[in-house]
Amino acid sequence: MAVLEEQDETDSMLKFFGDELQRLRAEQGHSQQSLATACFCNRTLVNKIENAKRVPSKNFALHADAFFQSGGHFERLWPLVIKYAYPSWFRPYVELEKAAAIIRSFETMVIPGLLQTRAYAHAILAAGRSNDVDGLLDARMERQAILERDVPPELWVIMDENAVRRRVGDVTVMRDQLQHLLDLAECPSTVIQVVPLSAGAHAGIGGPFHSLAFAEGTPVVHVDGFLKGQLLADPSEVRAADRAYDLLLGAALDVRKSADLIANVMKEVGT
Repeated sequence: MAVLEEQDETDSMLKFFGDELQRLRAEQGHSQQSLATACFCNRTLVNKIENAKRVPSKNFALHADAFFQSGGHFERLWPLVIKYAYPSWFRPYVELEKAAAIIRSFETMVIPGLLQTRAYAHAILAAGRSNDVDGLLDARMERQAILERDVPPELWVIMDENAVRRRVGDVTVMRDQLQHLLDLAECPSTVIQVVPLSAGAHAGIGGPFHSLAFAEGTPVVHVDGFLKGQLLADPSEVRAADRAYDLLLGAALDVRKSADLIANVMKEVGT
């Protein structure tokens, strides 16, 4: 469950989730402590969730449904509130990502979030010493649901070889992550390529960025930053990102050679 950095009156679904907890608890005559015990947390956390000060984890929603026998009520609400685990500046990107027909992503240091295993993502988030890793982890995994749709977006991912080689977590975590990349690369809608270290300087040396294109509407680009990212929609900036991505495609290994590189790195892990 993630601490809310910013909140305003527009966060109505988060408040509704908390109100529903209070309503069912009052109707059934339960205390906050009894709900906390059922959800394997403390009473203070329940109080914060009921007052829209914390975002519930998916496990909390599932345990609350079991406790109240509410027929999956909180599980159904959870996808609507999990976006509040993100800082306010990132929420618009997440919503646009859901609507995108084409996603083009470039990463320099780590595997992109849409392609991360849960264990790899946990190791990344834990390294950042977040106030609460579980909420951010649930939110990151929920983003990946777009790849499981009947008609998923067309996903193009280019990574610097450093992202593939950087050891995150233990041997098992890293091997599983690399195998996950190989499995995803077999999906018709997903293209994964690697810019090898031998390419030297390239068009993405300035840092990660992610382009979103839609069936209707103006494309946008998200540029990562240290404290917060930036969402760009100016046509000249979008064109610049498109040009950089095209140059990266020219520098990257083709799909088969990229898969071979990932497989070779996986063999090297732990040796």
